[in-house]
Amino acid sequence: MRRLILYIMLFSMVPIFTGNTALAATRQDVQFTDITITTSTSHLLLFAVLKNNENRDLIQALHSGIPMQFTFLIELYRIKDNWPDEELITMEFTHTLKYDTLKENYQLERTEQKNRKFTFESLEEAMEMMNDINGLKVIELIRLQPDASYELRMKAELYKKTLPMNLHYLIPFISMWDLETDWFTIEFTY
Repeated sequence: MRRLILYIMLFSMVPIFTGNTALAATRQDVQFTDITITTSTSHLLLFAVLKNNENRDLIQALHSGIPMQFTFLIELYRIKDNWPDEELITMEFTHTLKYDTLKENYQLERTEQKNRKFTFESLEEAMEMMNDINGLKVIELIRLQPDASYELRMKAELYKKTLPMNLHYLIPFISMWDLETDWFTIEFTY
């Protein structure tokens, strides 16, 4: 009887392993492009676009009523010679897209803009705004030292697949189902 249970458990995990390879290949296709770091009169600004993240499963879930949420992580460090780098800023913000089946439109909420909401008729327009980081105020310029070197790191988490009832603690490789970018790093001198 124990062997039967063991075989059932082993063979039930085979689809999990095969599904992860397709998702792992997709992860490498998701990346940041068109990255620009500039300044306004008072802040360091970040512009970037997330590319190749239109996953059919995400779109299907969105049209089924499940919101699509992207979480962006931004870190800024002052690089110091012969010392550990100094962390200046760590920020996290989300873009949440919902589909209203009655009105047949898409509603986007961006937390970095004080939860400002946008409404779109087409999925293409909604996804374009969903993927866009446009003029994000990273840090006030008075906190930066002239001629110092800095490192800005950014990452996006696009999809988290979790198991019910804390089963992810029993199956540790489930984290491979997460879809996220690698850390993207830019070094610059202010």
